[in-house]
Amino acid sequence: MQRPTQIAIPTLVRVKDGALDRLGLYLSRGGHKRVAVLVSKGLSAPLPDRAAAALAGHGVEAAAWVEVADNDVESAARLFADLPKASAVVGVGGGKALDVAKYVGFLGRLPYYAVPTSLSNDGFCSPQSSLTVRGKRRSLPAALPFGVVVDTAVCRDAPRLLTLSGVGDLVAKFTAIADWKLAFHAVGEPVDDFAALMSDGSVHAVLSHPALDAEGVRLLATALLMNGVAMEVCGSSRPASGSEHLISHALDASSARPRLHGLQVGVATYLMALVQGTHADQIAALFDATGFWDAIAADPFSRAEWLAAVRAGPAVKANFYTVLSARDVLPEVDRHLTDDARLARCFR
Repeated sequence: MQRPTQIAIPTLVRVKDGALDRLGLYLSRGGHKRVAVLVSKGLSAPLPDRAAAALAGHGVEAAAWVEVADNDVESAARLFADLPKASAVVGVGGGKALDVAKYVGFLGRLPYYAVPTSLSNDGFCSPQSSLTVRGKRRSLPAALPFGVVVDTAVCRDAPRLLTLSGVGDLVAKFTAIADWKLAFHAVGEPVDDFAALMSDGSVHAVLSHPALDAEGVRLLATALLMNGVAMEVCGSSRPASGSEHLISHALDASSARPRLHGLQVGVATYLMALVQGTHADQIAALFDATGFWDAIAADPFSRAEWLAAVRAGPAVKANFYTVLSARDVLPEVDRHLTDDARLARCFR
């Protein structure tokens, strides 16, 4: 791992109520008069209309307005090939639209503005695009957004399960950093202390206010954003992804019904924290306060699928040392799924 010689972090960051209605103002201030807008297909009304009105109100033309339903790399490439003349790319909505817009902006070397309407993961401000390649999900190199516009009122109104998914993805930073340090001691992989500090600090900010009210959603949005920046700082996903993500990726590939990324990652994080012997109490308390456990227990996971995913985890990503590489953790995991009262509610 080597820190990039140039670190491109977001220049414009707005995390506030009403930010969506000021999108045209932010773009016009940046000198943008013609932009390409990629919107999640089926985005709840009136959000698309509000975005369009925000542009028109400040004389910003939508040279393209595309609804995104698929996040395969072929679709993204076609969108890039058909891109009209524009000075920026704007992504509005959920993960698929934002990942495709980010990749289109990256291919066109255009500034990209991310406008997430929910906070289900840290992907809205990460240096990769999660796209499918020949039916398999891949993280492809991209660039951080030039601008991040988070309307916290819109995100508070998003389905609660999406916000809980964001909470689950956030706490993964605890186990990811523990795995990173384990890799340093086991195989000599360097740790970027500043990136690790950014990631750790973002989680503790949310722990200081463990509620999904106005302030809690603002803190969650900021924390997820900072984790994307931490990955850019060190040129690696290490500050945000460890053994817990390997388990989730294995589930994506093998489960009969994969769930939201952050829900899988959150449970896997608590499980790996028990295995690592660190931060489990803090994670459990945050999940208690936000209702995360109740949401998982209402639709439990398959114990057999999870045991298979833990077994498959080490092979998911080559040369990525985690606690799953260090020893056979399957007996511990099996025991925790039975003996831990919180986990026992979440599996059948």
